[in-house]
Amino acid sequence: MFDLDQYIARYPDFPKPGITFYDISPMLENHHALTSCVNTLVDMTRPYQPDLIVGLDARGFLFVTPVALALNAGAIMIRKKGKLPGDVSTHSYTLEYGEATLAIQHDRDIAGKTIVIIDDLLATGGTIAAANELITKHGGHIAANIVLMELTGLNGRAHLTGDVLAIQQYEF
Repeated sequence: MFDLDQYIARYPDFPKPGITFYDISPMLENHHALTSCVNTLVDMTRPYQPDLIVGLDARGFLFVTPVALALNAGAIMIRKKGKLPGDVSTHSYTLEYGEATLAIQHDRDIAGKTIVIIDDLLATGGTIAAANELITKHGGHIAANIVLMELTGLNGRAHLTGDVLAIQQYEF
């Protein structure tokens, strides 16, 4: 599997004291690393034979489209509240450092479809759990939640529906 760790920058005490921010920017700027990361995500997603790949605002968006294209699947965005037009469903949740609300458009065709969620980080699980809630509410079947990095010490996977896979794991 791809060694993502060498392409992750760490910023202690960001966005607040006690939180370490794991930054994927070094991976994104390196063509080989970015290609390897996307190929790894495709390989991890393929066994689920998804109809749709869902990307979470905002870094999940970077990966959902190339993975969807490689697997002949569609792509959907779940965004922060106020960023999508039309009628939306929302779900609020708590982050490690605050609160947030995610939204999905009502007219997205997800009922009965097999869905894989992709995001950059699984920490406490709040963001992905909110996405799980929105997808389930609209009749989608969550096969897996796939992330670049998981902070295992926060046990976020306990709050999720479907399988949970991570390219790289850190305790905190």
